[in-house]
Amino acid sequence: MERKNVWTVSDTAKKEMIFKFCEDYKKYISDCKTERECAAEAIRIAESAGYRDLKQVVAENGKLKTGDKVYACHMGKTLALFNIGKEPLENGMKILGAHIDSPRIDVKQNPLYEDSDMALLDTHYYGGIKKYQWVALPLAMHGVVVLKDGTKVNVVVGEDKDDPVLGVTDLLIHLAAEQMEKKGAKVVEGENLDILIGSIPEKEDGKQDDKDAKASVKTAMLRLFKEKYGIEEEDFFSAELEVVPTGPARDYGMDRSMIMGYGHDDRVCAYTSLIAMLDVKDVDKTSVCLLVDKEEIGSVGATGMHSKFFENMVAEVLNCLGDYSEIKLRRALTNSKMLSSDVSAAFDPLYAAAFEKKNAAFLGRGMVFNKFTGSRGKSGSNDCNAEFLGELRSVLEKHGVNYQSAELGKVDVGGGGTIAYILAQYGMEVVDSGIPVLSMHAPWEIVSKADVYETMLGYKAFLIG
Repeated sequence: MERKNVWTVSDTAKKEMIFKFCEDYKKYISDCKTERECAAEAIRIAESAGYRDLKQVVAENGKLKTGDKVYACHMGKTLALFNIGKEPLENGMKILGAHIDSPRIDVKQNPLYEDSDMALLDTHYYGGIKKYQWVALPLAMHGVVVLKDGTKVNVVVGEDKDDPVLGVTDLLIHLAAEQMEKKGAKVVEGENLDILIGSIPEKEDGKQDDKDAKASVKTAMLRLFKEKYGIEEEDFFSAELEVVPTGPARDYGMDRSMIMGYGHDDRVCAYTSLIAMLDVKDVDKTSVCLLVDKEEIGSVGATGMHSKFFENMVAEVLNCLGDYSEIKLRRALTNSKMLSSDVSAAFDPLYAAAFEKKNAAFLGRGMVFNKFTGSRGKSGSNDCNAEFLGELRSVLEKHGVNYQSAELGKVDVGGGGTIAYILAQYGMEVVDSGIPVLSMHAPWEIVSKADVYETMLGYKAFLIG
């Protein structure tokens, strides 16, 4: 049941569309490296397509009707878009759900310290990473600092061509004999992922002429933070600063057939879901695009999929339609169908032993479906019903979409999860579907442009039916 390579079945016109679409995607992931940035840019794109803020509709006691398009953003990190269909909402929705958080290094709340004439920021890594991959790389810092008066200060260091970059140092090979004997998980310890940010000592203001005053690199860094961002050391207490790889996504391969970028997992599915949602204007069933936070750490917290945000927003939409009741809310959720838009592991011939080749996703062979994820004996997975998969096969083939199926590696080798099982708790049909990724969770991941475009077409086909 080997699937054809998308490039071999695409004519010149389609190949041009693939490359054109991926230029826009590269810009999106180059500009958006945090969940806040992803949500803000998605809102900008949605508003330009005619979407209105649901919060404003509710505040004005407004009403919704067929054809209306609204969005709801929660805490600047989680987003839900609704395109109101012809059918009553209680008949169910068609949902595309992706996450916009990615593995990274977070700055702690009391981070700044000095050691041996170097200033560093103490950190705590976020999500599943191979810690040794994050050393000796040029890194940037993105985020927000909220002052006591509520002022929100946006911080981006390391992305502009004239910016300095930051990073985590590594031990030279000449002294690394003991380090090289350690297991991969211990080669670099989590507490050693601190960010080097400066090395010029400076005396405190008013003490420059005091010969006995000690110069300090930390003092110099605090002056820089104050001059550039207006923040004091205490303000780190209410900051969210994320350290990520610096620089834009790039074409990968001599033929430019792939993209190397930070955060393909899962922003490649978030972007394709968003564009599919905006492209499909008129729908029978209400269509929804969910872009959520915290998936990489278990979908917890107020902005994760386990929160009641989505359920609450469906209730608000029902109310604005003049059709709210608790039973109709339950029916709307249970009768829905969802593509959990998340990436899958692409087969890598250099690590073939980790895969069962007949049931692996391949770069360039289109949109991939994972009937289940989880680990060991499918533990923790959403195991999609055969009936839903049969329905999807019919729709995809009707629209000429190239697709494939996969498991996440060999049985008992590892495993993973998505937001699929959370939405399935409502009783709706859910399956994982997305794009194969090489080097997943590394600072730089790789996808095929053909798969990116084909998956967008697949998401559109699902919404159209």
